[in-house]
Amino acid sequence: MSDTLTLPAETRERAGKGASRALRRDGRVPAVVYGANEEPVAIHVEEKELIRQLGTGHFFNSLVEIEVGGKKFRTLPKDVAFHPVSDRPLHADFLRLAKGATVHVNVPVSFANEEASPGLKRGGVLNVVRHELELVCVADKIPDEIVIDVTGFDVGESIHASHVNLPEGSEQAITDRDFTIATIVAPSALKSNEGDTTKSEEGEASAE
Repeated sequence: MSDTLTLPAETRERAGKGASRALRRDGRVPAVVYGANEEPVAIHVEEKELIRQLGTGHFFNSLVEIEVGGKKFRTLPKDVAFHPVSDRPLHADFLRLAKGATVHVNVPVSFANEEASPGLKRGGVLNVVRHELELVCVADKIPDEIVIDVTGFDVGESIHASHVNLPEGSEQAITDRDFTIATIVAPSALKSNEGDTTKSEEGEASAE
């Protein structure tokens, strides 16, 4: 599970574009905390610290505890707007989480035991269709990644959602179909050899 991140913040006294521009000139990023049937809280955070946390690679799958005015909010980052040219963060949205809340997140996948896949051992290629899974997770049990075991998979076979063992507290968000996550495809050289073999067998059959 991703560690809980801590993000110090201060309340925004003024709203509007002018106030936001002034904050950015001072190295701050305007933000808002909303949700859980409570009033939104307008805040601003340090730009450098926000960039550092974005650089962890799992910011949007982490709980972020925002400290402001002596209060702490358990949140999940929902959106960060960036400048189209400089790529500096311009604004951030954080969803306040109620106790026991579940959240909808995209979690990256990785693959294990490739040496135990007959298809990959024969030179097949793992073609990843989905690099992330859409999951519904208990807020404090969001996994860093989902590891998928490819043991036993051969060329031409597919790995579907039903093959994945999810950790406790996580469920597939897509439940109406058994979607494909990856396939084991034959390399071009193997396909070519199989094609030559087929032609040779057809030729021998004609000669008979």
